[in-house]
Order: sequence, then structure tokens, then C-alpha cells
Amino acid sequence: MTIDKSIDKQLPSTRTTELDSICLKAEVIPVLTIERIEDAVPLASALVEGGLTVLEVTLRTDCALEAIRRMREALPQASIGAGTVLTPAQYRQAEQAGADFIVTPGATEALYRYGVSSPVPMLPGVATISELMTGWQYGYRRFKFFPAEASGGVKALKAFAGPIPEARFCPTGGITLDNAEDYLALKSVMCVGGSWLTPKSLVDAEDWNGIRQLAREAANRFHH
Repeated sequence: MTIDKSIDKQLPSTRTTELDSICLKAEVIPVLTIERIEDAVPLASALVEGGLTVLEVTLRTDCALEAIRRMREALPQASIGAGTVLTPAQYRQAEQAGADFIVTPGATEALYRYGVSSPVPMLPGVATISELMTGWQYGYRRFKFFPAEASGGVKALKAFAGPIPEARFCPTGGITLDNAEDYLALKSVMCVGGSWLTPKSLVDAEDWNGIRQLAREAANRFHH
């Protein structure tokens, strides 16, 4: 029997440690979709001032990479991640933009392989136990659980803990101020991700005080 050659390299455990230190900074990670580049720094500053120092910028808009670059420069004390990374090429672009970590909605063999050799840690997205097992084979121990609510939510994560108790998750998708606590109560949950902290209406109105307030509310309610 030949050993599967595609998994000859495992993720170094230092990447897991790096993700842990990032996720320990915040119970809640705001997920940002930047439509206008000039919003990037004021929006990020408002969240950081409110007490949320780990931010995820989704690569769903054309200015996302530039937004990451500017946030990194303006807010050296914050951890800025790139989200919605779908391919190794996007992973590489996010590395070059200075992203501190990478988040994917799901994971492919190509992404797992790229992540194993990258200096920037990846939080791969999983929705099922099979996907979790695939990531585990590559040495990944920390995952994004997405779409959390649609994939069984808290009940699914409790079930995952049976066969793979060492896995830790950042659930995202359908997380709100009201259900975040149910997730954070689980031993396997490190933090949650949510877009409720940056409502489009407040961003469009450039109401940075309103966003700072939402961030403060979440930071006070969900601190370690």
C-alpha cells in the first residue's frame, strides 16, 4: 500500500500557536466588506478604539487588498486578516498586502497545501466532519465554521467535539449579538466572526461613532 503522497507536508504547529494568539485577543472578529477605499482606515480605527483589535477584510471588493495594506500601516496594534480567500493566488496577494492571517469560506487541497508552506497562518472554512478530517490530515487544528447557523450551529459543533475534541473553531455566518454567547460558551469555540458590527447603513453614513459604540458593546459583553 502506498502512502498518499499529496500529504507529505504537515502544517507546522507554530502556525496553530500564531492563530491562537490572534484569536485570544478578541472574542469577536468583525467581518468587513470595504466598498470605498476611503472608509477603510476610519472604519478599522473605530472598531479598534471600541476594543475589537482583530479584523477580517473580505476579498469581495476590488479595493480589499489596498484596504488591508492601509489598515496595517495605520493600526500596527491590530491584527488584520484577509477573508473570502478562494485560491492560492489570492492567498499570495493577501500575504503581499501584509495580512496577518487568512480566512477561507471552505478549503481545497490546493489551499491546504499552499497554507502548509506559508508564513501567514490560515483559518480554513469547514462545514462538515469530513471537511474537518481533511484539514486535520494536513496538520490544521483551527478552523472557521461556516456558514455556522445554516450548518447546524452550536449543536453541530458539540457533535464535532466527540470524534475530534482538540479542534477549535471561529464560527461565522448568522452570528448575532443575541446568539454569539451560545457559541462562545463552547470549549471548542475560540471566537466568533460577524458582520453585525458594521451595518451598511452606518458605514454608508460614515457614522464611525455609531460603529465605535457597537464595537464597545460587543467588546464589553464578550471579553475573556
